[in-house]
Amino acid sequence: MTRRMLIGGGAAAAVTMTGTRPAAARPSAAGEEVDVAVVGAGLAGLTAARDLAAGGASVLVLEARDRVGGRVLNRELPGGGVTEGGGEFVGPTQDRIKALAADLGVATFATYNEGKNLLYQDGKRTPYATDGPLGAVPPVDPAGLANAAAVQEMLDSMAQEVPVDAPWEAGKAAEWDRQTFDSWLSVHAPVPSARFLIDTACTSVFSAEPRELSLLFVLFYIRAAGNEKETGTLQRLTDTAHGAQQLRFTGGSQLVPLRLAERLGDRVRLGTQVRRIVQAGERLRVESDPLTVSARRVVMAVPPALAARIDVDPPLPASRDQLSQRLPMGAIGKAIAVYPQPFWRADGLNGQVVSDRGTVRVTFDNSPPDASYGALMGFIEADAMRRLDGASEDEIRSEVVADYTRYFGERAASPTGFVVQRWDNEPFSRGGPVAFAPPGVLTEYGPAIRWPHGGVHWAGTETSTFWNGYMDGAVRSGERVAREVLAAL
Repeated sequence: MTRRMLIGGGAAAAVTMTGTRPAAARPSAAGEEVDVAVVGAGLAGLTAARDLAAGGASVLVLEARDRVGGRVLNRELPGGGVTEGGGEFVGPTQDRIKALAADLGVATFATYNEGKNLLYQDGKRTPYATDGPLGAVPPVDPAGLANAAAVQEMLDSMAQEVPVDAPWEAGKAAEWDRQTFDSWLSVHAPVPSARFLIDTACTSVFSAEPRELSLLFVLFYIRAAGNEKETGTLQRLTDTAHGAQQLRFTGGSQLVPLRLAERLGDRVRLGTQVRRIVQAGERLRVESDPLTVSARRVVMAVPPALAARIDVDPPLPASRDQLSQRLPMGAIGKAIAVYPQPFWRADGLNGQVVSDRGTVRVTFDNSPPDASYGALMGFIEADAMRRLDGASEDEIRSEVVADYTRYFGERAASPTGFVVQRWDNEPFSRGGPVAFAPPGVLTEYGPAIRWPHGGVHWAGTETSTFWNGYMDGAVRSGERVAREVLAAL
């Protein structure tokens, strides 16, 4: 079982790659007046702004960071080139992010998937082919494989009963939302090796442990891994060749939001942290550190937990506020080690690992398409990330390189470069790849996720009905909210 992409929106420390960068906020005592103010310049906010402007509305995007993109971030490498510190993968049925990238001239290439995967279990390292009947499923014992297959079939079947636009209306919503994914697995995945496979898939997809997640939320997420024509499956979430990890963006995923921001020009303001939104008659006053904006409508395109930190007057309905308080972010980091060549390929390996121990338990080959250098990328997730809450980058590097050496041999012990991106420490993300729902949240508060309040509308990947938590979901949410707002203006 492999890894999903991280979500959301994102940008780069390396804005020099793209030419023009969005304008820094300009101090304005008198303020500015527009039809729509968009809070957040991730993929959701930028897509909404694009469509609003195309619909004839005047729009201003206010971004607290000094970059666009949110949870998609290119990082410069010491020897040149970039690697993705945030969301990077796209796959089948992710139609809207692919269409946006194509329109912006950002090409894709296949995630390196030639050769064997590695299973590291109980101290044993096992290479295995992925072109057999099991595909990319690690070859654990037969009882574990059978149990895991049965669990996957049950989850896919149950997920089909969940409406993507209203999971709280599923026939068994109350029953499923009363229990954690862990409690359900304790009954249906009794074989330890099967539980290992499902737990690894869970932390890879959500960056959260099974004990933290509502079963209903897991089923919704599986159902949402598709589009209007093809229903979602667990396999599409976890696969590389035919799943959510199939493709990467040439030049890094950050090129998508950066080029979109270039088209929007001075409609995007960086370094503009929104503190307060006040409904004043028929208009809303959006107060940030450097400027105040008067707007007819406001689009909130930030994760729910961060939206809850913005003061809204009059206050949001209790249902929306309670929802935001109950949707925590996953705990995730990405660690990329750079080498002169992708040496594992000569050993017949594709760089993908599934492990039952270590700081990094899922890896990918993050080398560029021309293989001009090698890059191993690993996810640090859930309990593993929380354990390192106070760790320094050097301490994290030591643990990660030890993992890579155990998986790939002594040549992995001496990287020429190393990048760690900790999303739990990002002040305007506070985790990733997605805000998840613990038990009881969707059935009690879920309907408020997209409800407008006065002139305030909601976007962000967490509001998407398809590919919730992914870059595609972020783009879909921006397109949806733009239609909603244009109809209301």
